[in-house]
Amino acid sequence: MSFARRSVLGLRLGRPGAIASRRSLRILEHDLLVFRRGWYSYLLSGLSQPFLFLVAMGIGLGLYVNRNASALGGVPYLDYIAPALLVTQAMMAAAFESAWPIMGKIHWQKTYHAALNTPLTALDLLAGDLMWIAFRATLLSVLFLAVIVVLGAAASPLVVLAVPIAVLTAMAFAAPIMAFTATRTGDSGFNALFRFGITPLFLFSGTFFPIEKLPLFLQPVAWLTPLYHGVAAARSLALGQIELVGLSVHIAVLVAVAGAGLFAARITFRRRLEV
Repeated sequence: MSFARRSVLGLRLGRPGAIASRRSLRILEHDLLVFRRGWYSYLLSGLSQPFLFLVAMGIGLGLYVNRNASALGGVPYLDYIAPALLVTQAMMAAAFESAWPIMGKIHWQKTYHAALNTPLTALDLLAGDLMWIAFRATLLSVLFLAVIVVLGAAASPLVVLAVPIAVLTAMAFAAPIMAFTATRTGDSGFNALFRFGITPLFLFSGTFFPIEKLPLFLQPVAWLTPLYHGVAAARSLALGQIELVGLSVHIAVLVAVAGAGLFAARITFRRRLEV
């Protein structure tokens, strides 16, 4: 049996270490073609939403927060929340894309079932849509970064590195949620996921205030969440306050969560789609 034939067989059987083939790029191509129809509204919202949010929270609320200069170590509130909001926006977009749109492709429109009648495999579908989510997170993060620069909230040139941190954080949410989605037959679980999972993380993972301000029993919980590590890593880069050990820990946690989610998604996608 040739190496190419063994590779394809490994993909279909889900052997350990098998990865999606170049066929997954066809899934990404499909998503990009759909995106092309409404790219202008996407870009408009991608610029207007961060601008309004940063003006309202960073500048409006920041006027009151900045009166107590010691609260954030002398860092202006706009500079403090800007990189955090960059990460959280990428996370929220990835979480949404991993829920209802994937459920539609699996259960409602059955787009995946149609695709599986071609040489595509479940792993191709998984990898292709993860690449699409990474593309969306990257585009959103770049637009958000542009707004940060325009508003003068970029305290360090290293703020550009907040973009890959945001994308990595997005993947740390996208992969596990896609794994969860593949086990669902309806969207009722998503409401609980966002209400009791995503929204509290957005509020209490260090986005708007240091987690040291949380009650003592909640601080370890916040520290264990991937969003906290994404926010902390992006903020340290944006402010130029880098501790290599701490930054390495943040990145390692994000990679570990994304990897675990990908492993779980490979299993659930194959069980759901390859019967």
